Amino acid sequence: MMIPIALCLLAYFFGSLSSAIILCRLSGLPDPRTQGSGNPGATNVLRFGGRGLAAQVLLGDMLKGLIPVLFAAWIDGTTSVLAAVALCAFLGHLYPIFFNFKGGKGVATSLGVILGLMWPVGLALIATWITVAVTSRISSLGALVAAIAAPFYTWYLSEHNQYIILTAIISILLIWRHRANIQKLFNGTERKVGSSS
Repeated sequence: MMIPIALCLLAYFFGSLSSAIILCRLSGLPDPRTQGSGNPGATNVLRFGGRGLAAQVLLGDMLKGLIPVLFAAWIDGTTSVLAAVALCAFLGHLYPIFFNFKGGKGVATSLGVILGLMWPVGLALIATWITVAVTSRISSLGALVAAIAAPFYTWYLSEHNQYIILTAIISILLIWRHRANIQKLFNGTERKVGSSS
């Protein structure tokens, strides 16, 4: 019992390491929570930090979801433990203990945990996100479409009910975190990728 609890705590703390905030500080740039959309994520960093730094943030956020799941699989590969660890890493990104519980929206970290649990589902979600984002030039729209699709992809490609429930929870949280973006999409004021205004 102690090992699963320890794994969940480690996953939460690891997820609480904000790639955007840390990398911006190391690069001598402002806190991303004070710039642009105020979201500590790759899309916002792209607006003022450039593609290279945004790519590093994206990779960092994915890895902090992927690594705890892979580590937990090495220690205790039971489905219920892996699902719990994945959720804790995701929640760490949303509500990071190291940054006053004010985190990002969780898209890249959710992809990381899903890749660790079910790589075919993860690849399908990445393809969905990229396709919609590139076509529309709106990153949040790609994220929302992928979030809606995630439980259906998991239901089709995975035999584990725990993972279906997990992806449904993650999807609900992702949509909730994007509620301001949803309003902007309806109003036609959502920013396009690469736009500074």
